[in-house]
Amino acid sequence: MSDQIRITLPDGSVREYPNGVTSLEIAMSISEGLARNVLAAKVNGTVQDATRPITTDSAVTLLTWNDTEGKATFWHSSAHLLAEALEELYPGIQFGIGPPIEKGFYYDVDLNGQHFSQEDFKKVEDKMLELARQKQEFVRQPISKAEAIAYFEKKGDPYKLDLLDRLDDGTITFYSQGNFTDLCRGPHIPHTGFIKAAKIMNVAGAYWRGDEKNKMLTRVYAVTFPKQKELDDYLFLLEEAKKRDHRKLGKELELFAFSEKVGAGLPLWLPKGTMLRERLENFLRKAQVRAGYQQVVTPHIGSKQLYVTSGHWEKYGEDSFKPILTPEPGEEFLLKPMNCPHHCEIYKTKPRSYRDLPLRLAEFGTVYRYEQSGELHGLTRVRGFTQDDAHIFCRPDQVKEEFIKVIDLVLYVFKSLGFEDYSAQISLRDPANKQKYIGSDELWEKAESAIIEASAERGLRTVTELGEAAFYGPKLDFMVRDALGRKWQLGTIQVDYNLPNRFELEYTGSDNQKYRPVMIHRAPFGSMERFIAILIENSGGNFPLWLSPDQIAVLPISEKYEDYANEVFLTLQENDIRGYNDLRDEKIGRKIRDSEINKVPFMLILGEKEQAEGRVSVRKKGVGDLGSMTIAEFIGFFQNEIKPAAQPAVL
Repeated sequence: MSDQIRITLPDGSVREYPNGVTSLEIAMSISEGLARNVLAAKVNGTVQDATRPITTDSAVTLLTWNDTEGKATFWHSSAHLLAEALEELYPGIQFGIGPPIEKGFYYDVDLNGQHFSQEDFKKVEDKMLELARQKQEFVRQPISKAEAIAYFEKKGDPYKLDLLDRLDDGTITFYSQGNFTDLCRGPHIPHTGFIKAAKIMNVAGAYWRGDEKNKMLTRVYAVTFPKQKELDDYLFLLEEAKKRDHRKLGKELELFAFSEKVGAGLPLWLPKGTMLRERLENFLRKAQVRAGYQQVVTPHIGSKQLYVTSGHWEKYGEDSFKPILTPEPGEEFLLKPMNCPHHCEIYKTKPRSYRDLPLRLAEFGTVYRYEQSGELHGLTRVRGFTQDDAHIFCRPDQVKEEFIKVIDLVLYVFKSLGFEDYSAQISLRDPANKQKYIGSDELWEKAESAIIEASAERGLRTVTELGEAAFYGPKLDFMVRDALGRKWQLGTIQVDYNLPNRFELEYTGSDNQKYRPVMIHRAPFGSMERFIAILIENSGGNFPLWLSPDQIAVLPISEKYEDYANEVFLTLQENDIRGYNDLRDEKIGRKIRDSEINKVPFMLILGEKEQAEGRVSVRKKGVGDLGSMTIAEFIGFFQNEIKPAAQPAVL
């Protein structure tokens, strides 16, 4: 064995270290400040303890709180700290699993009849921090299966024994810190001292292994941070998120509703929500006309054979709504789960020449997919939704150019609607599991190259994820951060060489030979429902002026001015300014307050002076009094305010 090994760092530099060096020691050799912040390390692509020896030439990435894997390791270790605190406070407690999640971690526990509720959260948090201050080291210990079974039999922990039953001897490790030992593959942070702030967020019931035949355990959700200020900021954002919850605002602003009689996951769009939705659709329609798209409409159902041909039935049939049977023997229909098969059939309605391509077909098509009731969530997870779908049929030499044009369209939508912080994920197939996908290696390689090159030419900030592609082709998913810093997946673009083969699509080339077109799927909004949910939460319901269902509220201070209010309101309507005329028998303060709550951008207050002079007193939400204007002056002012958003620059 060599005394020295070569370590390659992320910048490409190579350093030599003694065999058995740890990632923490590598960090110390670079900077003491870096070493103080290292939580774990990625060694040859695998995340492991920063204190674990490295014995071969390796590529090493040091992970801190700023890295996703660093946070996951921090929260995994915090789950062990939570378990240690619970074990001290609740003797006889038994443990299931305690993984990190997107924001924090949980541990499933069996309290064996002991009481645990919100009133107990504080003492558990205090105990966690007391233990954390001891800077207990996380110690990894490989152990035989027999020894592990003996340990948990003696301790009386049946859930760990159940986990051990499915593990192979030689793959089992324990991790210990302080007085707590757990069955765990790791990795973990060096010691508990990194954990400076802790909060129990919630408790819920969870069946062991997710099986309702098993015992219901208590799932304790928590979150930790390396600084108290970060926890304080996180809790503040959670409160803001509650205020911005699209389900809450959707009800308050009368945008949409759900009905048990209509069915779970099937939203009802109310008049104001319909107005908002239609303006978004019209906005995109205009952009699509300029970009050369043609609008089509397809049925809400299709023959089962259509989806057998497309491959959707094979891949998703078991999770779809069941087939609709007709009086005709053997005839079966499905609620449309995708628009693309219908568009393929539209392509086939007549012979196509190379001169006809690209052919861009667009549709606001409603599709239906069966989601489990527990997975439904407001507008973001529904069973019936409308996609701003389009499919581009083009020649192979046009793929990259068309893909770039679609990227431009998506970015135009984001900019127009205030989403400035975005990145893109290039989703490729898993090369180790190719049977999941339809199509030849050659076609996949062409499609993946087109996406990578187009993204680079447009200077997109991208990450690449293997195994995240659709079954019929690679894709580019756009991720946006909202006003609260949360990440959402929105628009998507997919290159598809496979559906044209399955539907035997053809065009005649310049040499009079038959060729397959390439298909590009795209949906800048993703779905109208999900996009509007994110838009509501990003804006807090304070929509851009051009999108607001009610742009103005006319507020007469008493019934004496109702006739003048009606005259003003009619004039505004004739100038395409939307809103309402508040003729309720309420004091003007109440009317203003209600308009503010309803997030109306402008309030026009009318009294004796305004009526006598033919003017309106203008109040802007969030700003206050803008003074007195004639009706014509206000219309001009309003049109100037709305113009930058309502008429964005042409693509």
